[in-house]
Amino acid sequence: MRRKVTKAVFPVAGLGTRFLPATKSVPKEIMTLVDRPLVQYAIDEARAAGIKEFIFITSRGKSALEDYFDESPILERELRRKGKLDILEDLKSTNMESGAIAYMRQHKALGLGHAVWCARRLIGDEPFAVMLPDDVISAEKPCLQQMVEAYEETGGNMVAAMEVPRDKTSSYGILDVKEDMGSMVSVKNMVEKPKVEDAPSNLAVIGRYILDPQVLKNLNKLKTGAGGEIQLTDAIAQEIDGTGVYGYRFRGQRFDCGSKAGFLQATVAFGLARDDLKDDLRRFLDSVMQIENAAE
Repeated sequence: MRRKVTKAVFPVAGLGTRFLPATKSVPKEIMTLVDRPLVQYAIDEARAAGIKEFIFITSRGKSALEDYFDESPILERELRRKGKLDILEDLKSTNMESGAIAYMRQHKALGLGHAVWCARRLIGDEPFAVMLPDDVISAEKPCLQQMVEAYEETGGNMVAAMEVPRDKTSSYGILDVKEDMGSMVSVKNMVEKPKVEDAPSNLAVIGRYILDPQVLKNLNKLKTGAGGEIQLTDAIAQEIDGTGVYGYRFRGQRFDCGSKAGFLQATVAFGLARDDLKDDLRRFLDSVMQIENAAE
């Protein structure tokens, strides 16, 4: 019987330089998408997939992120006194049980592989998920839940994958496909941020992973790769001829909230999906388009 995936690593140690000056004092992961911080979307997705233990790889200046998951008795008492019980329920969903969440410091920015390696003692010898909160995925069935269900059939290592424009392949880890089975592909190689002309396909790795603990042993070598960083892609690629690597074409729309344009696109899309916001937002967008069209 395959072991269940109950632990997830959230690498959130980045400085968020693309969002300066806001991220000078506000961790990027708690910047709000409509009315929820990015990290809450990742937590909700992880919970839906059966994750019970949440491991955050942080760095200096991320204390606000830790505070977000703590209880707020004074605020809860005020909401209860004022009868705002619906808001109180939303607030309670942000609380994490004692012992369910852990924080590890990444003291040097040595890459995603190094960030995951920092969690090795908490993961032990169990399969685990890795989730990048920058990648927000809107889906009827949460992306990680889709992957966990597929993983129960395949085992090994699994990465979320999607086709990207060929001229964007140098920004991603790219899969070299051995066999295409529709929603699933078996992988014969993985290349981190290849030159466009060297990319083996346009099937890119997106920020969701289910990994065998052997990947952590591969990371023990602390070998640098593309960009002089310790690349998670390289450690996963070492398992192609071992435990196996699969790419999973998830069903849903991915927003790159690590970029300003992606963050704005996600804000509009999630706003239009809300019954309490969509009418006002659509009227505003229509008026903006009318003004632009008139100016042309």
